[in-house]
Amino acid sequence: MLAGIDLEVGAGETVALVGPSGCGKSTLLELIAGLEDLQSGSIAIGGEHSPPARTAASAWMPQDDMLLPWKRAVENAAVALRLAGRGRAESGRRAAAMLDHLGLAAFARSYPGQLSGGMRQRVAFARTLLAGTPVLLLDEPFASLDAITRAELQGWLVGTLAQERRTTLLVTHDVEEALFVADRALMLTTRPARAIAAIAAPRRDPEISRDEAIADPEFVAARARALSVLGAAS
Repeated sequence: MLAGIDLEVGAGETVALVGPSGCGKSTLLELIAGLEDLQSGSIAIGGEHSPPARTAASAWMPQDDMLLPWKRAVENAAVALRLAGRGRAESGRRAAAMLDHLGLAAFARSYPGQLSGGMRQRVAFARTLLAGTPVLLLDEPFASLDAITRAELQGWLVGTLAQERRTTLLVTHDVEEALFVADRALMLTTRPARAIAAIAAPRRDPEISRDEAIADPEFVAARARALSVLGAAS
């Protein structure tokens, strides 16, 4: 259940939705993507309000990578292209190029069962990017990963979105992840979810590591503010 959500996301901006489990973050993504019916209010992507138009303009990446176990990594990455009617050869070339861009060229012919959790998530993200939509909806894509892999993929996601600039909504319950990956974090209450604060992420220096970034005093202060807001709303 959602209440009092008023959000505008600029083209190419990354916004994190942060709140307790079960507050409706995933439901909000499904509503944006036109996968659930609105009971009240309105949602538009590029001025288009209809659910089919929103579905066509967005690519949803759930927490589960949902890779097809009988297809190789390159074939899984190419699924969105094949569904869009692209030929097998063209889809394969574009998927292979994207996997190369994401550091997975050596594993393009591997099956999902032969890949680590982090590799599987990158293949799923390649599939999401290849959908070619202007909007990406990422629903806790790293929640099931161990802490070390999760930290590595957060840094990887920041770099990838800097090169493949899309309007992105990232659902997470991790304040640190939200402020590191996104341009700003929208803090939500428990159900029915209300937006209670928007906290700007500290400006990132692309030359420093993730560990250095999250240790910066400005980042530490922003994280403390976010935790304080969430604590007061619980």
